[in-house]
Amino acid sequence: MKIINIHERELHATAKQAGALIDSLASKDDGLWPVHSWPRMELDRPLEVGAVGGHGPIRYYVEEYTRGQSIKFRLTRPKGFDGLHRYEVIEQTQSSVILRHTIEMSIHGIAVLTWPVIIRPLHDALLEDSLATAQASLGFEPLMKKWSAWVKLLKWTMSGGKARSQSTPAKATRNA
Repeated sequence: MKIINIHERELHATAKQAGALIDSLASKDDGLWPVHSWPRMELDRPLEVGAVGGHGPIRYYVEEYTRGQSIKFRLTRPKGFDGLHRYEVIEQTQSSVILRHTIEMSIHGIAVLTWPVIIRPLHDALLEDSLATAQASLGFEPLMKKWSAWVKLLKWTMSGGKARSQSTPAKATRNA
């Protein structure tokens, strides 16, 4: 089964500012990944082609990386998830961009059940939190989309009752 899943948000920022968020992924100063509510994205080395890592049970490696513009990860686990996920900055005007996350994959086997029931609800919540984190990192009020009761139950169950609650990322001070 073919899956295409897209999350995007318009940011009132330059392509350079938004691209810096992609460049910060998996670093101690990550301005894009919602580490305040989700497992940290970890890589075995700095962000570069070939870096291997993941978040939670999702594993991947960096397949392509254009500094300040885009990053593409090739999925390696869970089994049955064959494809990629990527972030990209799409310039609209000199002061407005679209920050987009896309999953393009084929699923088979048990993934045909786990994607719609478990992984997709968690993924969708995480990505909306990631886009809110991007807004906050740029100094804007983050647009938070509340987690569903199902997402809260999945997080609680998968963490043995120790999951972090949804929280609003701290808004950075804007550099005018």
